[in-house]
Amino acid sequence: MPSSQASSFPVSPGHPLAGTTILQVIPELDAGGAERTTVDVAAALAAVGARALVATEGGRLVGELQAKGGIWVPFPARTKNPVAMALNVGRLARICRAEGVTLVHARSRAPAWVALGACRRLGLPFVTTYHGSYSSRTPVKQLYNSVMARGDAVIANSHYTAELIRAEHPQATEARMRVIYRGTDLAAFSAAQVEPGRVEALRRAWGVAPHERVVLLAARLTGWKGQRVLIEAAAALRAQGLRDFAVVLAGDAQGRTAYVRELDALVAAHNLSGIVRRVGHCTDMPAAFRAASVVAVPSTEPEAFGRSAVEAQAIGTPVVVSDLGAVRETVLAPPEVARTERTGWRVPAGEAVPLAEAIAEALQLGASARDGLARRARQHVERNFSLERMTADTLEVYAALLAGPAS
Repeated sequence: MPSSQASSFPVSPGHPLAGTTILQVIPELDAGGAERTTVDVAAALAAVGARALVATEGGRLVGELQAKGGIWVPFPARTKNPVAMALNVGRLARICRAEGVTLVHARSRAPAWVALGACRRLGLPFVTTYHGSYSSRTPVKQLYNSVMARGDAVIANSHYTAELIRAEHPQATEARMRVIYRGTDLAAFSAAQVEPGRVEALRRAWGVAPHERVVLLAARLTGWKGQRVLIEAAAALRAQGLRDFAVVLAGDAQGRTAYVRELDALVAAHNLSGIVRRVGHCTDMPAAFRAASVVAVPSTEPEAFGRSAVEAQAIGTPVVVSDLGAVRETVLAPPEVARTERTGWRVPAGEAVPLAEAIAEALQLGASARDGLARRARQHVERNFSLERMTADTLEVYAALLAGPAS
């Protein structure tokens, strides 16, 4: 059973959630946007005097969760076995009773079914966050996905995601839906807060020479994240005569050995072994974005959000993203705005030549133009994607549900 120790964070006893116990459920607390958001919301709950429980198998973010006032509840939330899930309903209900849980928030489909069962058994408010676009090719898969639209409140992490929910799950009424963008820690992702030593250490670890400009793709190694098209763009850039640049692929392979071999073969085929580097998972993303001259988000399938694009803009590094999915909501670019008002570049997905052209344009910015872009990008993130706004909006959803139908 979890510890019931109180948070050591400063509390706001007058907040509507002070004294409540909120339970979030997620398969693991490892790398990823949903996992990061779970920790951020737990920290915000602790700061207003609520008990912030997270039922999960574990992961590299558990230590940070606990340091920020959250409470880890070891729970087999990752299982997709129907029998195990059925047993987990009772197990989660017992945890909710023992800990006095007042609301449950599920962030993934399998544990969401478990949480829905426990909440219906106990009469607790149930919240879901639709973090991604889910494949729904069969009726069975559509039913499985539908749990994310069954919350008393359904949070979409972008307007793109909200449109997916409307199209796939008409039972999710507008009254129950809320768009809340994923939040960025503006203190951590600030150029002024990243010490030069962190940047230099990271560049050394990547094997990047001092004179080389880094084009960074920070994403797990999977086909739709666009590593292949970026390698093709690197070949096009070199063919155009661009020199003194390095392409860094930062992300876990997560067991996709066949895809890693495919990437390595593509690098070899283009004779790019001195330019493209696979560096594995990076734990210091503010320094990574600060070390980069350009951040690429060349996804070939729609993203439900665009965390890398937002965090890079917060740091002030130029971004080039695919013009599809929710990522396009995070970057201001022509034709929606004038070139002088842009905060980055949007290019057709899966096309190496336009990607290479945009990267080249970003690399060739003069000092004044780069400074202006960085300033606009930072202001754009501050207005729309701050951690404070995300957590405040989420806690507002919780408070409204706990206040009852009259709210």
